[in-house]
Amino acid sequence: MDFTIKTMAEYAAEGKAPEVLFFVGCAGSFDDRAKKITKAFCKILNKVGVEFAVLGQEESCNGDPAKRAGNEFIFQMMALTNIEIMNAYEVKRIVTSCPHCFNIIKNEYPSLGGKYEVMHHTQFLKKLMEEGRLKIEGGSFKGKKITFHDPCYLGRGNGEYEAPRMLLEKLDAELVEMKRCKSNGLCCGAGGAQMFKEPEKGNKDINVERTEEALTESPNIIATGCPFCNTMMTDGVKHFNKNNEVAVKDIVELLTEAEDL
Repeated sequence: MDFTIKTMAEYAAEGKAPEVLFFVGCAGSFDDRAKKITKAFCKILNKVGVEFAVLGQEESCNGDPAKRAGNEFIFQMMALTNIEIMNAYEVKRIVTSCPHCFNIIKNEYPSLGGKYEVMHHTQFLKKLMEEGRLKIEGGSFKGKKITFHDPCYLGRGNGEYEAPRMLLEKLDAELVEMKRCKSNGLCCGAGGAQMFKEPEKGNKDINVERTEEALTESPNIIATGCPFCNTMMTDGVKHFNKNNEVAVKDIVELLTEAEDL
C-alpha cells in the first residue's frame, strides 16, 4: 500500500479531526483474510480523498462476542474502554466493515454514553457515490454472475438491504438472489459468538446449508459484507470443492478490482 493511514492520536496532535473514524474491528485487524478487506476499503477511501483515521493500538474489541455469549460484565468493560477513548477524541462519525461492530456501536453504545453516527462500509460508499465522490465502473465483471449473502446484523438486524446491492449493481455483473435473501435471509452460522466454538450436534452445519443455497444459483462470485460471513462462506465453498470455480469476496474487494486499485 503506497499511502499512510493516520491514527486519531496523530490527527489530535496536529489539532485536526478526520472526516470519519474507521473502526477496524478484531477480524479486520488480526485475521489474515479479513486484513485484505481492511486494505481494500482503505484504498478506496484514499483514492476518493476521504480524510479518515483509525484508533490503532487504542482500539479494543467492541464487546459483541462477550455480550452474545452472555457475559454482560465483560461487554460493558470493553465498550466503556472504547467509548472513553472515542469521546476523548470527540468522535462524531464512525464507519466499519464489520456488521457486528456496526450493530453494537450503533445500537448498544448510546446507553453507555457512546453516541455517534455509525455507518457500515457499504452505506458509507453508497453515500460517497450519491455525492459524486465515488465513481464505479465495473466493466471487468461483465458476464460474471454474483450472489450476495446478507449479513444478519446489517440486514435483518438493521434493515439495510439496499446499499450493498446498489454497489454491486454498478459492477456490470448479473446480480442473482438466493431463495432466502433480504428479510428472509439465512445466517452464515458465525453470529452470536458461534464463530468461536465448535458446532452443536446436528446433521448439517449452517454455513454448508447457506453455501449450498448460494451454489444453486451457479454464481462466479459470492459477495459478502462481513468478515465472519466471508470465513463461513469460504469454508462452505471448500466443503463442496468449488474453491477453484467460485470466489468469495467482500464488496469492497470487488470495487477495488473494478477500479484496478
